[in-house]
Amino acid sequence: MPGNTTEDSSANLMDGSILAGLLAAVRSHRPLVHHITNSVTINDCANITISAGAAPVMAEAPEEVAEMVSAAGALVLNIGTLSQGQVDAMLIAGRRANVLGIPVILDPVGAGATRFRTETAWRLLDSLDVAVLKGNTGEIGVLAGTGGSVRGVDSGGIAGDPVETVRECVRATGTVVAMTGDVDVIADKRRVFQVRNGNPMMDHLSGTGCMAASVTASFAAIADDYAVSSAAALAAFGLAGERAAAGARGPYSFRTALFDELSVLTPGDLAEHARLEGPHGV
Repeated sequence: MPGNTTEDSSANLMDGSILAGLLAAVRSHRPLVHHITNSVTINDCANITISAGAAPVMAEAPEEVAEMVSAAGALVLNIGTLSQGQVDAMLIAGRRANVLGIPVILDPVGAGATRFRTETAWRLLDSLDVAVLKGNTGEIGVLAGTGGSVRGVDSGGIAGDPVETVRECVRATGTVVAMTGDVDVIADKRRVFQVRNGNPMMDHLSGTGCMAASVTASFAAIADDYAVSSAAALAAFGLAGERAAAGARGPYSFRTALFDELSVLTPGDLAEHARLEGPHGV
């Protein structure tokens, strides 16, 4: 997610009109994004969803999640502050979303830090049709089985090549995988995309990974190709981060600017300034 702002990657960039069209569709349709998420970043996730152009709802009571998700365009499942009751609600909502064809975005926050988190991530992956698995390098490395390090909910990185790690995670899970890092890597069974937008300040603020999942879900709600929509979402979020960092004095002024910059980002801005490479064949 922080990006590599110095490397010239002008070759093989995705057609900007595709990215512009996706952002315009989010703003036009304003899809409802249902979150069952963690208590630390819930407000930031709601506001970044609004800044992206979608509408958030946060509901996790088992008594209402099936009804709530029925009105949504996408469902985010975030295991950052996990409890057994929340897992039950996630399964109810996820199964209903699957019946209705609503994309499920799973953010396996802290997978690898404890057995409960890792087992829950796999339970959700095994029980539900997950459209996009969005995690940091450590989480994706753990779930890929290639080796990943997680300390609390923060990534300790991976030992191997990021693209190969994501490819292996796709093979292990059968879903689109979006791994955030210095360069974001997104892949499905056929293609790999790399997003080089972002700024290191995004690593110095709690919740940017959770927010990235919300933006990813906002784009997934209006798309059929979840690899492309995930790449576009992370490019938009990373570009907003670049612009926010330009005038920020520290983490909290950056936080405010991040919402502002995403909210004023235009389809034309995304088309011109996204540094999104691919697709490359797997």
